[in-house]
Amino acid sequence: MRSGRIQSCTSCSASSSSTFPHPPCLSSASRHCKFPLLLSPGALSLSQRVSRNCLVPRYSSGWSQTQFSFSKQSNYKQLLSVGVGALVTSNTQGISTGTLIADEKIGVLLLNLGGPETLEDVQPFLFNLFADPAEELRKSLWAKNVPAKVYVGMRYWHPFTEEAIEQIKRDGITKLVVLPLYPQFSISTSGSSLRLLESIFRDDEYLVNMQHTVIPSWYQREGYIKAMANLIEKELRKFDRPEKVIIFFSAHGVPLAYVEEAGDPYKAEMEECVDLIIEELEKRKIDNAYTLAYQSRVGPVEWLKPYTDETIVELGRKGVKSLLAVPISFVSEHIETLEEIDVEYKELALESGIENWGRVPALGCEPMFISDLADAVIESLPYVGAMAVSNLEARQSLVPLGSVEELLATYDSQRRELPPPVTVWEWGWTKSAETWNGRAAMLAVLVLLLLEVTTGEGFLHQWGVLPLFR
Repeated sequence: MRSGRIQSCTSCSASSSSTFPHPPCLSSASRHCKFPLLLSPGALSLSQRVSRNCLVPRYSSGWSQTQFSFSKQSNYKQLLSVGVGALVTSNTQGISTGTLIADEKIGVLLLNLGGPETLEDVQPFLFNLFADPAEELRKSLWAKNVPAKVYVGMRYWHPFTEEAIEQIKRDGITKLVVLPLYPQFSISTSGSSLRLLESIFRDDEYLVNMQHTVIPSWYQREGYIKAMANLIEKELRKFDRPEKVIIFFSAHGVPLAYVEEAGDPYKAEMEECVDLIIEELEKRKIDNAYTLAYQSRVGPVEWLKPYTDETIVELGRKGVKSLLAVPISFVSEHIETLEEIDVEYKELALESGIENWGRVPALGCEPMFISDLADAVIESLPYVGAMAVSNLEARQSLVPLGSVEELLATYDSQRRELPPPVTVWEWGWTKSAETWNGRAAMLAVLVLLLLEVTTGEGFLHQWGVLPLFR
């Protein structure tokens, strides 16, 4: 069950650019199968790779600063309070924050999609998803002598990105670090938020002149990798036979066309991320079998495979009895972890013959994770508004920093139409669509017939199909 391996390849599917070095692509011996073979730890040694402590090369131009705030009309209370809190030891001792900040007003804009359905859901959603991690990030930055303001901007719900940007302008921010809350970059997540920022900044004189940089992804950072390994190790101990548990990484899916046609780096970054976590676990003498699948697909188009639900069923058929689910692309608890994984996938697993089920919690406010995010922000500050002269000067990191425009030009040059975050109806040639379209058509025909018979008028009477009544 551990014959599949992740190996580095020579080229990426992402669109090429002489300015931006792409993260290494990965391939697997089992990746072309409908259900990949379980992957064995230690399949790929990363000892020759660059340090994961460093952030990434830097590129950028124009923006800055942040704080949680909401428009008066939306009636949302401010989620952050002033205070300083210390977390774990910083990895940025070598960076002098005094010279980076000077008289600048530093801001950090956290980006995500959002998604509560009712007004009553909004405040609990915000507090659970953003308030605590953002407040802890602010505390960590202050503890590291970076008195930054932290803002949240969501793509599809309050506080909207537009609301955060207006507050940024009111606060007079001069340097902005944009930090999407997605460990791995995808056109459909981070890219979607960057598209919005691009349109907001295009014609605003203040924003055009504000220096900024974007941290497109941070899956390779040591703090994140170790924090994930800590959570996995802790949950494994809860099983009677931890060594027999399959570690099941479940990531949010993206449309396959984004990866194969538009050059989305998401799949490569996700596989690299899993590899790094497994290598960290192996250092701790944890050599459980593992696999990766993709969840939350919507609409009629094909998404990245293997699908989580189908893989769970397949594992059950293969006789797997213990499964530990790891929500690898989510850093906060929300509907896709609390409902989709904890309820739907758990039920499916038990029905498929898997007897022991566990789930690793989202990172939330894990101190090592929060401190590392703060370090990522601090490490990016020298590159706000600057251009990297070379990869060597930029520390040869895996993922490039960049401005909104540069990153979109590199990762989303085609600007493909993105699917909505939630699809209720599936239109097109799908079984679901055919069923509902057929029912709608039959209902319409019956209604028309009823009207014609009861009124004696209509196109069927005019065409002579039914007799005219005078």
